[in-house]
Amino acid sequence: QVQLVESGGGLVQAGGSLRLSCAASGSTSRFDIMGWYRQAPGKQRELVATITSGGSTNYVDSVKGRFSISRDNAKNTMYLQMNSLKPEDTADYVCNAAITSHWGTLADYWGQGTQVTVSS
Repeated sequence: QVQLVESGGGLVQAGGSLRLSCAASGSTSRFDIMGWYRQAPGKQRELVATITSGGSTNYVDSVKGRFSISRDNAKNTMYLQMNSLKPEDTADYVCNAAITSHWGTLADYWGQGTQVTVSS
């Protein structure tokens, strides 16, 4: 039983900051890659940031320089530090974790999401 639980969302003004957390628990808590997706009403789901077990990171262009993804393997938790927030960052943020092989994904897990709302 693998569970991913997000927290840290909320309502902030433009220019503010939030830190999202994704805590993993269950039979396995070690993942090859983890990431954050976001989806706003009327918009396509977007991959925001990823981080591998080795610490390599990637970001969508719109958040580069503002967001930072990290993971604490000892605590089985992934974070997304969001600074200089903009109204267009408003979305439901969902964490994702996967176990992979050379040929593809062996297991894929999703959290239930946490809402981020940025006011203007």
